[in-house]
Amino acid sequence: MAEEDNQSLHNENIRVRTLKHHMNPTRTSAPSCIVFLPDASHFNFKLNIIQLLPFFHGLDLKNPYLYLREFEEVCNTYNDSNYSMNTIRLKLFPFSLKDKAKAWLQNLRPGSIRA
Repeated sequence: MAEEDNQSLHNENIRVRTLKHHMNPTRTSAPSCIVFLPDASHFNFKLNIIQLLPFFHGLDLKNPYLYLREFEEVCNTYNDSNYSMNTIRLKLFPFSLKDKAKAWLQNLRPGSIRA
């Protein structure tokens, strides 16, 4: 009897998914504010470039212009003839933000920055 009860509970917990649900999966994250050209999806950068990036936390005491100058210096060391420097900078930019600055980027309107 207990086995039959377990089976009926199991059947109730299974949600019927239509073809529409399979073709349009639920997003688990918000769309990015940064939109790249289609060819930028194949952009590969080495992990060591991320380790060289300066971090910006969005604190009032830190100079954002100094951070941007340092960020550009690191990005300029990365050469890829297939992508513009704008694409390289935009691909690396999210990795350099922390705390309040990262929250700011994530709260921008989706698609508001284009490469």
